[in-house]
Amino acid sequence: MGRYTGPSCKLCRREGMKLFLKGDRCYMAKCAIEVGRPSPGMHGHRRSKTSDYGLQLREKQRLRRMYGLQEGQFRLFFDRAAQKKGRTGETLLQMLEMRLDNLVYRFGFASSRKSARQFVNHGHVLVNGRKSTIPSRILKAGDVVQVIDRPASREYVKPFMDAAESRGLAPWVTLDKTAARGEILHVPSREEIQPLVNEQLIVELYSK
Repeated sequence: MGRYTGPSCKLCRREGMKLFLKGDRCYMAKCAIEVGRPSPGMHGHRRSKTSDYGLQLREKQRLRRMYGLQEGQFRLFFDRAAQKKGRTGETLLQMLEMRLDNLVYRFGFASSRKSARQFVNHGHVLVNGRKSTIPSRILKAGDVVQVIDRPASREYVKPFMDAAESRGLAPWVTLDKTAARGEILHVPSREEIQPLVNEQLIVELYSK
C-alpha cells in the first residue's frame, strides 16, 4: 500500500490548518501555519472561489491526512460508519478517535499519530494486558492501553506523556503516568472530538 513520504508541513500548508503531523514542532512558533507560509505551488498565493465539490474535497482531505489514512482506508471507515445507527459524520469521527494508534497519541505515548502507528507496529503496546500490533484496531469504553513493561519503552514515552499532560488530555480518557497506562472512560461525543472539520461535507461528498 502506498504512503506519503514527502514533507509533513506541506500537507498542513495545503489544507490551511494545523494537522499536527510533526509532534512538538506543531506547537512551536516556527510552525509553517504560525509563520503564515502560503499553500505549496507557484499559485499558492492566488485566491479563487471554490466550488461546492472543492469544499467537500478539502474537508475530506483534511480529516484523512490528520489521521494519516490512505484513501482506501478512509473510505472503508466511512462505509462502516454509514452502516451504523446515528449520524454518519459523527460516527466516522468517533471511529477514527477510537483507533488504537490515535489513542496511543492521545495518551501521550508518542509525539504524533505517525509515530504512534510505528510504536504499535513494533509491539510496544498492550491492550487489556495483551500485546496488540494492529494500529487500526477499534477500541471501546473501558479498554486499557499500556506501554509494555520494558525499560527502553517506558523511558521513550516519558517526555511525550509530560508534553501531552501539559497541553491537557482529552476529557474522555485518563492517564496513569507512573504505570504508562491509559484508560478510555467513554466514547467521545462530537463536542469532545478535536478535529475542526465539517463532517457533513464529507458525508455529502461520498453520498453523490
